[in-house]
Amino acid sequence: MKLQGRVALVTGGGRGLGQGIVKRLAEAGCDVAVVDVLLDNAQKVAEEVKALGRRAIAVQTDVTQWDQVQDMVKQTVSKLGKLDIAVNNAGVIIIKSVEELTEQDWDYVNDVNAKGVFLCCKAEIGPMKNQGWGRIINTASIAGKEGFPDLSHYCASKFAVVGFTNALSKELKRTGITVNAICPGIIGTGMWYGPNGLAEKWKLPGETMDESWKRHQDQLIPQGVAQTPEDMGDLAVYFATAEHVTGQSVNVDGGLVSH
Repeated sequence: MKLQGRVALVTGGGRGLGQGIVKRLAEAGCDVAVVDVLLDNAQKVAEEVKALGRRAIAVQTDVTQWDQVQDMVKQTVSKLGKLDIAVNNAGVIIIKSVEELTEQDWDYVNDVNAKGVFLCCKAEIGPMKNQGWGRIINTASIAGKEGFPDLSHYCASKFAVVGFTNALSKELKRTGITVNAICPGIIGTGMWYGPNGLAEKWKLPGETMDESWKRHQDQLIPQGVAQTPEDMGDLAVYFATAEHVTGQSVNVDGGLVSH
């Protein structure tokens, strides 16, 4: 296995994209700290990791709280022995136009998506520097490269992650730590295919949500099919094994965005 003996930490690992990333890292040989704001979700995914023959712990963490983020890293190192790979994936979304957005909406999305990545990276650097090797992988989005209506606040948070990732990679260029970002495209999780998702919000008159979901795949994605959480996990495994790839924000979007 490519990552045999490595220890990974994945925030937002209790469902959706994070669950797919955890699965692929465990299949590649990692022991995993599954981190989520909801402990039950983290525990369920940690059991899935153990069923693959790897060690796992579940850690409840609000990534906007510095004391909790520090404890998350401490628990990982104390219980699993070290920290090699950190996937800072926790994220939230609210779908509203700028006119509809409240100040609280803006702060909530940016606190989790941008500040949360900053705090996690800040806590993770130390253990990785001490061992002279590490992989930091942040979850951005194609919405961190191109604007989308009703997602201005979300785009702002993900553009921030792309810029932060590139800058941090330059700070850590001679430490043995690489820093990269995954930019997911259209995936059938709650953002798109949920009761208040984009497929619902952007459906045409007389169109069902299922029809809207299919139309958006057909029209927006050159390959014509949505991506999966496991697709994001495949890129995470690549970043974790690549020695000379750093500062990059790579799209996994079926060809939707070309930059």
